[in-house]
Amino acid sequence: MTTSDTPPTERDGVAVRIRRVAPGLVVAALATAVALGVNAALPPVSALTVAVVLGVLAAPLIPERAREGLRWGTRAFLRLGVVLLGLQLGLGEVLGLGPVTVLVVVVVVLVGFAGTLLLGRLLGVSRGLGLLVATGFSICGASAIAAMDSVTESDKEDVATAVTLVTLYGSLAIALVPLIGSELGMSEHRLGAWAGLSVHEVAQVVAAASPAGAAAVAVAVVVKLTRVILLAPMVAGVGLMHRRRGTGAGGKRPPVVPLFVVGFLAMIAARSTGLVPGAVLSFTGTLTTLLFAAALFGLGSEVRLGKLLQTGKRGLVLGALSTLLVGSVSLVAMSIGGIG
Repeated sequence: MTTSDTPPTERDGVAVRIRRVAPGLVVAALATAVALGVNAALPPVSALTVAVVLGVLAAPLIPERAREGLRWGTRAFLRLGVVLLGLQLGLGEVLGLGPVTVLVVVVVVLVGFAGTLLLGRLLGVSRGLGLLVATGFSICGASAIAAMDSVTESDKEDVATAVTLVTLYGSLAIALVPLIGSELGMSEHRLGAWAGLSVHEVAQVVAAASPAGAAAVAVAVVVKLTRVILLAPMVAGVGLMHRRRGTGAGGKRPPVVPLFVVGFLAMIAARSTGLVPGAVLSFTGTLTTLLFAAALFGLGSEVRLGKLLQTGKRGLVLGALSTLLVGSVSLVAMSIGGIG
């Protein structure tokens, strides 16, 4: 069938759909450009942090006709961003850490995740917020929160609160980790490992390890990205539980393993072959940041500050306790494993 043979209703439907989502995508693109501009001017400030703050502040100004496209783009960008995140790490780099360090990473993630869930229940925060904070603080910050939201359909205020907490406590860790490491007389390798195990975002990990030197940064990044690998089984496991309960979006049962998680694993496998050109890795790294920035702006735009402020106090306590938990468990596990 040629284009001219396509039924008019089908052609019109596609055109209408494009017109409906285009305003929202334009808004997301503009916000992403601003976020990247701020990051370029102030490198310690993550573009993802700027994006979610912009979304919260701009929410009342976004025209209604742009909201449908913004919501559609948020969901699509989050999932594609998680897929491309897999290209940041190959299995060879993980195995190069040695079995003891890999085991320590797994223990820290599991204890941090389960412990934060328990703390959330004790503090009386919503189940969704507890789950998102547990995921973000134990694995890889905003990207992990976004991935978990994709399989649980969490309340958007909970998503924004979790991202805000990751930003706040991750930023504090940038200053505290090197300070505490210096007071404890940590070697470059040990401080790098601790930063990789305990700090939330990849960019925050780099900033926290940088004062100890390039060797510390190299160790920190590999350890951190090893935590990122655990995102796939964690999200798949939670998605499976929601499937059994029939608690997916709109009452639908989510897939056993979400397609974007399969894509994430496929990208790790591709990176592990060593055949992906460096230029491609560099480009996809930048694209991943762009996708997450646009998506987090969209998430931020769903926030209503009044409700966020009303529910934020318990979240602040949960974030502080989770940060202390992950940080202290990391130190204990490193000491038992003889790391550094």
